Amino acid sequence: MNKVIISLVIITFSLLSCRSEKKKETINTTNTETITLQNQVENNIYRIDENGKSDSLSITIESRMKELNIPGVSIAVFDNNKILWAKGYGIKNKVTGERVHENTIFQAASISKPVASVTAFKLIEEEKILLDEDVNIKLKKWQVPENKFTKKEKVTPRRIMSHTSGLSTSGFQGYNKKNRIPSLVQVLQGSNITNSEPVRVVREPGESESYSGGGMQVLQLLIEDVSGQEFSQLTKDLIFEPTGMKSSSFDDPLPEKLNNLTTNGYNPDGIVIDGGYYLYPEKAAAGLWSTPSDLAQFMIALGKSYRGEDGGILKQESAQLMMKRVPGAGGTGIGIDGDGDAFRFRHTGGNVGFRCYAVSFANRGRGVVIMTNSDNGFPLIHEIVRAVSKEYHWPAMWMRE
Repeated sequence: MNKVIISLVIITFSLLSCRSEKKKETINTTNTETITLQNQVENNIYRIDENGKSDSLSITIESRMKELNIPGVSIAVFDNNKILWAKGYGIKNKVTGERVHENTIFQAASISKPVASVTAFKLIEEEKILLDEDVNIKLKKWQVPENKFTKKEKVTPRRIMSHTSGLSTSGFQGYNKKNRIPSLVQVLQGSNITNSEPVRVVREPGESESYSGGGMQVLQLLIEDVSGQEFSQLTKDLIFEPTGMKSSSFDDPLPEKLNNLTTNGYNPDGIVIDGGYYLYPEKAAAGLWSTPSDLAQFMIALGKSYRGEDGGILKQESAQLMMKRVPGAGGTGIGIDGDGDAFRFRHTGGNVGFRCYAVSFANRGRGVVIMTNSDNGFPLIHEIVRAVSKEYHWPAMWMRE
């Protein structure tokens, strides 16, 4: 009897050991596959010409960076709602020689807009903001000036986020650190220290799509007026902390732990932006600092919301509304492209010295985020996105491709 028991124990331990080895083997295979695919992306960049055609000869990421005079790049690739790999390339500061790594933070530029839009939708879910209500009803510190274009139709949060509000000011130039920085109200109404036009209604709201960073600043003021909180703190509470975005901030100045991780921005000639980078008091439109990994977590959380999965940042109804095409425009708060399995949500960003792109498939938790510290970044971003699509056998991910 004892011999039988001992034999059974030995067999049981043997089976468990085999299962453990198989599990380890599976994990190792997965890691090996990830590394292989990462290496294939890094070593198979194909130049894309002005007609959108890829070259027949491949080049490495870092070789292409030299060709395009791009000092630094950072990438995060994700699938199944998890980051597969994240890596930095090149230099973040030419003077010190410090290199870009996966925790280096970049200006996310207009990728600030979907973050601000999700913040607005959080308040919409609490019925503090109404999607189709005239923003002037709840604006306190400043109001959109009425004019001939607003007699029949009004500026609403929905129209602002879909860029059909009729508001002016497509983008912002940023401010040298040595200059006086205007307040949000000064940006909106105009002043002798602002370098952008006053934000005004220049066509009938709802008439057509016209990209407006100025509109996002109206939305930022509405968010602050209805919540009673500063925009930077509210986004931290509602977006960054719940999604684990530990290296993201709209604060100015940045927290010390993040300030030490910033990269300088560089112009097309590879010359550093005066002061390292410009400041953007227009936070909702252009003021976010972040990493590809953090933005990947944001895209993952928004995708989960769209699919009704656990761990989302919005109610499913809200996320699906954001990604529903507005007639004659894109989504509400984020760009959308493709159909079926190729349906995706995305946004580009371009501040002085910085270019970036975030994209994710709406029906699958996969995509890529790329950030560069150069005005020359978009050609390389396009080429990296195409390389990721090719190596992972995913549909196209570049805008309207």
